[in-house]
Amino acid sequence: MQFLDEASVIVEAGNGGNGCLSFRREKYVPKGGPDGGDGGHGGCVYLIGDDALNTLIDFKYQRFYKAPNGRPGQGRQMSGRAGEDLHVKVPVGTTVIDEDTLEVIADVTEIGQVVLVAQGGRRGLGNIHFKSSTNRAPRRTTPGTEGERRNLRFEMKVMADVGLLGMPNAGKSTLIRAVSAAKPKVANYPFTTLVPNLGVVKLGQHQHFVMADVPGLIEGASDGAGLGLRFLKHLTRTRLLLHVVDVAPFDETDPVESAEAIVHELETFSQALSERPRWLVLNKLDLLPEEDQQAVADKIVERLGWQGPVFRISAISGEGCDALVQAVYRWLTEQRRLENEDEAVAEHERDMRERMERESVARTEARLGRKRKTFGEDDDDDFDDDDYDVEVEYAP
Repeated sequence: MQFLDEASVIVEAGNGGNGCLSFRREKYVPKGGPDGGDGGHGGCVYLIGDDALNTLIDFKYQRFYKAPNGRPGQGRQMSGRAGEDLHVKVPVGTTVIDEDTLEVIADVTEIGQVVLVAQGGRRGLGNIHFKSSTNRAPRRTTPGTEGERRNLRFEMKVMADVGLLGMPNAGKSTLIRAVSAAKPKVANYPFTTLVPNLGVVKLGQHQHFVMADVPGLIEGASDGAGLGLRFLKHLTRTRLLLHVVDVAPFDETDPVESAEAIVHELETFSQALSERPRWLVLNKLDLLPEEDQQAVADKIVERLGWQGPVFRISAISGEGCDALVQAVYRWLTEQRRLENEDEAVAEHERDMRERMERESVARTEARLGRKRKTFGEDDDDDFDDDDYDVEVEYAP
């Protein structure tokens, strides 16, 4: 299945039904009075979190969702039928943004969570409501109101406990293949991974955690280079970051400079995300002579000034991977225990997540604002949304 983590849709609630203008007409009752019924309310549009979905690909092919209208009222004081509410399933982890106001409407983070995104129109009143002692035959009714229409943007962030971070071809996909059942594409060239991959790392019957393999970042990713913004946002919901560093890059680049570039991109994208716990994972040690492995690893750690945990692995052979996942699971278990027992720790975790969400949304708003400025209402009306993210280079 194709992975898609951003989509734009239009939702429209149903219109309310009009009130009815009617008078009672029966034999021997020449002046039965008004009996026009009310219209029905228009259907609303709701989003509902569904764990069976892991991509927004369906919204690429269907972008318009409309709830049914309410039926008009009828005589004999019969009210019109209300329009049925429309429930649209979205993946858990979807942020809903109003494209016109850039307002964050909701964050669907739980299975079965229901969010109202378009309010149905109110029903119109029949003429029975307007009779009085001075007006025994009212001919006044009210029409139903229009349903709400909104242009929405869905942004899905993968729900994972651990996120893999690093330059392209650092071995992140190989690592997630080694420790989980996920089978992302692996090849000996950069940018093999183009979409985030999730893998469940199982240590026992009830011992597991979710790891996210995010496509490799490059310098300038926080400004959108290499679609970096679309990938960095997936890390905002992780508890722990594993910074994977290739100790023997094929292009002979400096591993320390590459690692520092990633740290800079993190800080630029989100200060809160850069404060997330981050462990250093030195990968591809098997490419170095055995007698040089320790010295090279120590030199990288020293030059980085790294103070946190350091793990030395070879993802392709699995060496050191067991120790890494065991340590990760112990850390996650201890973190959850502290959050359950200490309200201060839980509050700090909530504050961190809120900060990361705000900073991520701010980035999205800035990006959407730039697009709106470039493709504004005064520009060509024939703007094609399918080419929204395409950069065009005009060559002489």
